[in-house]
Amino acid sequence: MGEDLRYPIGTFTYEGEISPEQIRDWLEELAAAPSRLRRAVAGLTEEQLDTPYRPGGWTVRQVIHHVADSHMNSYVRFKLGATENEPVIKPYEEQLWAELEDGKTAPPEISLALLDALHDRWVRWLRTLDEAGWARAFLHPANGPTTLARGLGLYVWHGKHHTAHITSLRERMSWQ
Repeated sequence: MGEDLRYPIGTFTYEGEISPEQIRDWLEELAAAPSRLRRAVAGLTEEQLDTPYRPGGWTVRQVIHHVADSHMNSYVRFKLGATENEPVIKPYEEQLWAELEDGKTAPPEISLALLDALHDRWVRWLRTLDEAGWARAFLHPANGPTTLARGLGLYVWHGKHHTAHITSLRERMSWQ
């Protein structure tokens, strides 16, 4: 069976209780996500940045901008979950955002710099949460309640997932 190019690291799954050790590990991974993405795209040409990671998929450039869009939305969702009682969050049309002109043409460095700053601030704040803070939740209209702890795991996966789209494309195309 061939590799599923949509999910090069599989889908997000985590069963059971999330331990303080798991949260610490995930915080380290969330902190490292921007530098991993930056390394994944280092040295790519404009043509390579505008190459889809799979047939019918986003270009590398769109993936980079999507990660920034998604993680900005997640940061706000986490803040809402921390300060309100299970707020209903607003989903967004990520596919349509990726087709906006900035997602298709803006230099990747804009979103990479944004992710550096966003993750720095996000992780600094998340490291201050206690057990009760991690148990707080937001409500996604389609996915139901998500605790901040589970959301952390999901967004660690999300960063790895999209970084793997790029690194697996680089491997398949033999791009150095």
